[in-house]
Amino acid sequence: MFAIPGQSPVTVTPAAAAQIAKLMTKDKSAGLRIGVKKGGCAGMEYTMEYVAEAEAHDEVVEVGEARVLIAPMAQMFLFGTEIDYETSLLESGFKFRNPNVVDACGCGESIKFDETLSQTAVQPS
Repeated sequence: MFAIPGQSPVTVTPAAAAQIAKLMTKDKSAGLRIGVKKGGCAGMEYTMEYVAEAEAHDEVVEVGEARVLIAPMAQMFLFGTEIDYETSLLESGFKFRNPNVVDACGCGESIKFDETLSQTAVQPS
């Protein structure tokens, strides 16, 4: 939908690909769908869910055995994002390094995008 031919809309680090593939096998899923929704103190939140199949307009990114599906309405917000998986003494989880984010809340759970990007996403075509 918003892809540039020959360029992946997101990159997936080896650590994230390994974790996604591991969880896909455990859950017997077709992939990890990522998206964004309104919510949180900064205005938007990432969503993640393992799904049984891709939907018609999902953008599919495959790295080894890992498969990431990007929901249609999230594609413009996630373009250029690096998805990583980090483990520390206190926590482990997926991290999004997204160049489209202009602000985030202190806990890191919600994000804010540039106003022009947000307005473009809700304009009818």
